[in-house]
Amino acid sequence: MTAALIGFATVLGLAFFGVPLGFSMLLVGFVGFAALRGLEPTLAILPQLLVDSSFTFGLSVLPLFILMGVFIHRAGVSEELYDTAQTWLGSYRGGLAQATVAACAMFGMISGSSLAASATMSKVAIPQMQQRGYSLGLASGCVAAAGVLGMLIPPSVPLMIYGLIADQDIRQLFIAVTVPGVLVALSFVVAVILYSIFRPTDLPSGGEPCSLKEKLSSLKGVIWTLILFLVVIGGMYGGAFTVTEAAGVGCMGAFVIALMRGTLGVQGMISCAMEAGKTTGMLFLIIFGAMMFTNFINLSGFSWALGEWVRELGIGRIGILLAIAVIYILLGCVLETLGLMLLTVPIFLPIVMEYGVSGIWFGVFLIMMVELGQLTPPVGLNVLTVKAVVPQIPTSKIFIGVLPFLFCNLVIVALIIMFPEIVLAPLSWF
Repeated sequence: MTAALIGFATVLGLAFFGVPLGFSMLLVGFVGFAALRGLEPTLAILPQLLVDSSFTFGLSVLPLFILMGVFIHRAGVSEELYDTAQTWLGSYRGGLAQATVAACAMFGMISGSSLAASATMSKVAIPQMQQRGYSLGLASGCVAAAGVLGMLIPPSVPLMIYGLIADQDIRQLFIAVTVPGVLVALSFVVAVILYSIFRPTDLPSGGEPCSLKEKLSSLKGVIWTLILFLVVIGGMYGGAFTVTEAAGVGCMGAFVIALMRGTLGVQGMISCAMEAGKTTGMLFLIIFGAMMFTNFINLSGFSWALGEWVRELGIGRIGILLAIAVIYILLGCVLETLGLMLLTVPIFLPIVMEYGVSGIWFGVFLIMMVELGQLTPPVGLNVLTVKAVVPQIPTSKIFIGVLPFLFCNLVIVALIIMFPEIVLAPLSWF
């Protein structure tokens, strides 16, 4: 157990000094395994593990969905998504903020990235909200918070990575996260309504209502994107596609949409392929590093010792989950998303499964807790992304702006802990 604690401290120390997480976990995992088993067995076992893992067919889902998101981003549909949401919701008080939530949800579901949603919508939504009289805190906080919906609405890249490292069915994870994702999006709308009640000066009254004809006409710019999403997710949920096949269909569909919109020349295709390749390479390095580090942690007996300690506490399933939730909130203040996931899943998953917690349910719970870390100081990657795009807004004001959304998010987390059927019941529908 002591070796594992030294390993964790070393990984965090290396990360603090700027060493990429994948390299940190590879190095510490290799050295730790060698210290416990010897150099020769380590050289025989761990490299072969990485080679075998790299040939896993399931890994192909990551680059395909990443390339799909890159093509969609290249197609430039973000403004059309925002305009459509604004046409449907802009007449309500706080409607522009609600439209931002809806647009982030739609953009997140086709890009799978919370940071991409936050960066894109910061450019599109914040200037318009400022012009309409929204406070800087509400405008920036709304975009930063709604950006995390990209992690919750399928296809979610972090959820796919969880499925790969925890050996859980990615299709079932996508089905299970749908209802919580919708609930979180609706809770963000409630947060905007609460703003209008308790801080009415932060947002203006609604604009002129649009006619049904105008609302239907606004769908023209996004219809093909929405059809692509329905085909990919519907085909996957309905069993027509495997997850990997759905990723291939989505990638090809996004490619066609970018071609139709005239945004994808030869240079554009090369640029998209390079961007997707760099992102995929970074993720694979982190995944392989996590595999090596996990083998070291398991060999050290840390997970077993921690499980024994937890069992002796006798606090039950709810107590365990609440303790893990607090740990994630604290670690989320200093660790980025993937690092937090990959360092904790090998430890917490075996413990909660002993208490009858489904690996699918825990994946959804994990993503919801990790998403909170995207919004909490001092790291708060979504907040820092908004700050980078709109540098004139103080970081402290953005963090204050996300507080109502954080509270609503915690309410949904409490609901899925008390009523796990919210996550698990949809699995029986498909």
